Amino acid sequence: MFSLAAVPVLETARLRLRLARESDFPAYAAMQGDPEVMRFLNGGIGMTERGAWHSFAVMVGQWAIRGYGMLIVEPLVGQHFIGRVGIYHPESWPGPELAWTLARPHWNKGYATEAAVAMRDWAFGALSMPRLISVIHPENLPSIRVAEKIGERLDRRMEIEGKQVFIYAIGNPGG
Repeated sequence: MFSLAAVPVLETARLRLRLARESDFPAYAAMQGDPEVMRFLNGGIGMTERGAWHSFAVMVGQWAIRGYGMLIVEPLVGQHFIGRVGIYHPESWPGPELAWTLARPHWNKGYATEAAVAMRDWAFGALSMPRLISVIHPENLPSIRVAEKIGERLDRRMEIEGKQVFIYAIGNPGG
């Protein structure tokens, strides 16, 4: 059984990635409730507080079930919630997904790319995952740019839950 005490804390030049704490929830719920943040997620509808709580609990629960999951992103200086990044992999998903979401005030600062690189490197190193994907709405140009910056390439188009998406993918260079 995986222990939540084993969840890594990853650091980059500017960011810390760590397990969610209950005190992160108000900022998380605000991010998930922002229709602009959710434009390409959740059908473009901001989540209710209850929906955000469900999503928040899944972030933590996936660590206990799979031994990997999503982490909170915070700057090293200031240490406040700015978003989430990690490996999302529910049942029947097309593969382990490297995913990221940032609160709107933190867009266009390179944080998504920086956090995604740290998570990609951890997944390929510590977990020896052979491949990661990112499921991206075709009109989500900022996420497509992040995927390309971290080395992912368009793998295929497919339908997930009735929506057409792009699957970007990257293989583990070490195996």
